[in-house]
Amino acid sequence: MEIDNPNSNNISDHKFSINVLQLLKFAQMQHGLRHGDYTRYRRYCTARLRRLYKSLKFTHGRGKYTRKTITESTVTEVRFLHLVLYTAERAWSHAMEKRQLPDGPNSRQRIYLIGRLRKAVKWATLFAQLCAVKGDSRTSLEAEAYASYMKGNLLFEQDQNWDTALMNFKSARAVYEELGKYGDLENQVLCRERVEELEPSIRYCLHKIGESNLQASELLQIGEMAGPALDLFKAKLEAVMAEARSQQAASMTEFHWLGHRFPISNAKTRVAILKAQELEKDLHGPAADSLPAEKRLAIFDKIFTAYHEARSCIRSDLVSAGNAENVKDDLNGLDKAVSAVLGQRTIERNQLLVTVAKSKLTRRRDDKNEKVTKPEELVRLYDLLLQNTADLSDLVSSGRDRKPEELSFSEECALKSLSFRAERCFYLAKSYSLAGKRAEAYALYCRARSLAEDALQKFRTLNENDQIIKELKMLCDECRSNSCIEHATGIMEEVKAPENLSKRVSNLSLTGADKKLEKYLLEKLDSYESAVGDSNVKGVSRIEVFPPAFQAIPRNPIVLDLAYNFIEFPSLESRMKKEKKGFLRLW
Repeated sequence: MEIDNPNSNNISDHKFSINVLQLLKFAQMQHGLRHGDYTRYRRYCTARLRRLYKSLKFTHGRGKYTRKTITESTVTEVRFLHLVLYTAERAWSHAMEKRQLPDGPNSRQRIYLIGRLRKAVKWATLFAQLCAVKGDSRTSLEAEAYASYMKGNLLFEQDQNWDTALMNFKSARAVYEELGKYGDLENQVLCRERVEELEPSIRYCLHKIGESNLQASELLQIGEMAGPALDLFKAKLEAVMAEARSQQAASMTEFHWLGHRFPISNAKTRVAILKAQELEKDLHGPAADSLPAEKRLAIFDKIFTAYHEARSCIRSDLVSAGNAENVKDDLNGLDKAVSAVLGQRTIERNQLLVTVAKSKLTRRRDDKNEKVTKPEELVRLYDLLLQNTADLSDLVSSGRDRKPEELSFSEECALKSLSFRAERCFYLAKSYSLAGKRAEAYALYCRARSLAEDALQKFRTLNENDQIIKELKMLCDECRSNSCIEHATGIMEEVKAPENLSKRVSNLSLTGADKKLEKYLLEKLDSYESAVGDSNVKGVSRIEVFPPAFQAIPRNPIVLDLAYNFIEFPSLESRMKKEKKGFLRLW
């Protein structure tokens, strides 16, 4: 797709052909935009332009800088069109890089961002004009759609002329819809993806004009879609939601938690807490049960980010509070309340992970062909839940003046901890059962049953929700049935142990001739049998003998020179140089 051969397409009358969308999509996915890294993509565009300028010998020379303009007569081969296209892409990626700054672009950066988008529109328009003369009909159509898309992005960012932006987005969508009906399968898929990416921007423009009755929740659902073309829309949507939260946060003066009221003076803290509470409505709302586990986990991550941001703002206020004791007490109480809510959401997230792991425990393979969940993984998750519950209980009971709500919350934490211990003991027994340790599994099942019955009795006295009581009843029944199975299996193994031992002893042979050995992988290549064995059964893989056996190999003969010891050699003392002695020698 990227042509660097200077000898190609030298004929000026020839119509050039560029698959613009496929070329740009391939470059974007290969150089950073798969992960939203616009800096990397901008650097790639810069390096690509440098290579094109050098290969085309279209450099601007040394000394005083004078830009060489690209006109219709200049375009003698297809790489001149690539030059204009990648210049537009570089300007667009630079604007998107500024848009994705951590705290958002300030006023100066926003002016620069809009300037880069204007530059992208300028080069995209030039690209469309050149393709209209030098390109074939399909290339000209794609270039027009690309220019319309860039113009729509500029107007979208400027928050003005929504009707013109809507017209540009619609014209781009119409072109890609038509192009998606022809060509190879890959091109059709890319065109349909681009149409889906343009749809949210069109709906948002209609919403701003007033021709659509979109609600805020529907806009948020549109914002969950993925794609480079949607990043500008997501940034705009986030800015709108942040502005709405700031207006709502002005009326939020207190944070209520377990009978306490903590004043909130910092605007950033209010916005962060309000954002977390809006996300919590999605988790606990009427449509929460229909959400898949992956989306719920993503919402939990956003909630954690919002609460951590609130805690960092609160602790910054604590540092700058100085010696004002009343302000410090309020901030410490607010920090404790936010930490407690964060602990509750952590427990809920780990419970969701437990639910997902339980659903995979009974299946050999799940829909995505992943490995099954082992009981040891559930034991680890319940360890985390017990630790989270203990930390939350310690945090709530750390104050001096405790209210009745805090006491009841501590009792609830203790009951949850008891039910988590019963579940942990049950899955620990399952792991021992799979390892063939019947006595340990039986004892753990009995212990899990006693813990579950104790928790069930306490939950009934407090008139807790029926779901927890139902789960504890099922746990008691499973513990009872599994303990009976382990007891019976253990007795059967004990009864059959002497018989199995006698069979094994009778099959022993001193010579090993009667011993049946399983063949290794290289010895049974003609038969389709696994050399690794079942993944759920522990066993030795019979791939190759290791360490390999010793083999006899030939070596060079040993030569013993016996005559050397009996040879008498002549004396050489007469030929040796004698040392001179005397006064001169000593001097």
